Amino acid sequence: MSTALAIAGVTAVLRDLLNDGLVNHNISGVLGSSVTVSLLAPDRVVPTDGPEASQINLFLYGVTPNLGWRNEALPSRDGAGRARLTNPPLALDLHYLLSAYSGGELHAEILLGYAMQLLHEMPVLTREAIRTALNPSPVVAPNLPPALRALAESGLADQVELIKLTPQHLNTEEMSKLWTATQSHLRPSVAYSASVVLIQARRPARTPLPVLTRGRVDPVTGREAGIAVQPGLVPAVPLLTAAVLPLRQPVAAIGDEVVLQGRLLDGTARSVRLVQDRLEIDVTLPVLAEQLPDRPAATVAAVSLAGQQAALPAGVYRVVVRVTRPDAQGVDQVHLTNPLMLTLAPQITNLPQQVGRAGDGSAALTIVFTPALRVGQRAVLVLGASEYAPEVAGATPTSLDFVVPDAQVGVHLARLRIDGVDSPIIDMDFEPPELPGFLDRTVEFT
Repeated sequence: MSTALAIAGVTAVLRDLLNDGLVNHNISGVLGSSVTVSLLAPDRVVPTDGPEASQINLFLYGVTPNLGWRNEALPSRDGAGRARLTNPPLALDLHYLLSAYSGGELHAEILLGYAMQLLHEMPVLTREAIRTALNPSPVVAPNLPPALRALAESGLADQVELIKLTPQHLNTEEMSKLWTATQSHLRPSVAYSASVVLIQARRPARTPLPVLTRGRVDPVTGREAGIAVQPGLVPAVPLLTAAVLPLRQPVAAIGDEVVLQGRLLDGTARSVRLVQDRLEIDVTLPVLAEQLPDRPAATVAAVSLAGQQAALPAGVYRVVVRVTRPDAQGVDQVHLTNPLMLTLAPQITNLPQQVGRAGDGSAALTIVFTPALRVGQRAVLVLGASEYAPEVAGATPTSLDFVVPDAQVGVHLARLRIDGVDSPIIDMDFEPPELPGFLDRTVEFT
């Protein structure tokens, strides 16, 4: 594949081919004047205060994605967006406008005819032609501009697909729009496309190990067992279906025991992995060894969040169970279940509390909470329906100071919101026909 220098490399190769062709056909002798090949925008070709010289101008007026290559590669990142899996190529088609300029009669037509013949006889940019144009001799290289010397590292000659040149038909309206956009006068012109340029990054990516066998090898026949297909409505691999939290709360808290329900969760070396991409959290916890009668190992994997206040900040996590189970041939295999979403909410530990108001009607209070606040997380205090930002001074990872202006006398329900996750205030531990109520998470202003 090529580097980002490939676009300029194609243009330089085309200019070199046109230059060589004009010299080989002695076009200067035919016209009686010198002929050059330029790579300028049409409005910059003809000087404002000088004669119009005989020249061919090659202008890159458009770049479009190549439809045949754009969906060829696999995704470049994993689901979390962090690990680089592949380096998919950027596949481009280049669109050029070839124009002939001259102040002499019929000179422009002669130049255009020879230029079109040269590109017709070279419909594919060969690797040899590319190397000749982009790798100058050691004698010439030091005298070239830095931009031209850099094109030798474009890798254009080594890309997997050769570059094809194809004439493109531009109707009167398209040609008129193109020349109007360049704010220049129409000249004898023809359009070409160069396809395809493959630009690819050269960053390290993950490469999977090769497959050794497809199952166990039969000692008699020497054949591999292959993949056993057993159709059914029930998955044949470990699966998570639900996360059950204490007191029927929809969010977990530090110290809770989370019960993960599913199928085929029994095995050895069981563990639970909690991942949060935003803060780059990746924590593995052991599955609780205690198995109750209503919690068979095949359908339940329980994990405790006790003591994780420093490792697990508030937020939304992906939860996966890792278990080792024997396969159909009796060989132990490591399995990862499907992920479930688990929300870890902050918990205010110094409520309820009474706060006296100052003389101006404001009230200052300190909220102590768990888990610890991480750098980059945003926290606000919600009293009733009003939000209050914390004071900068005096803040710690587990406590924040707030000042409530015009504090209303009375009792207010308090919630700490971290990254959009509220500390729970609803009592979900009830049985119908009872109705849910509020927990005693209040601040009273006196």
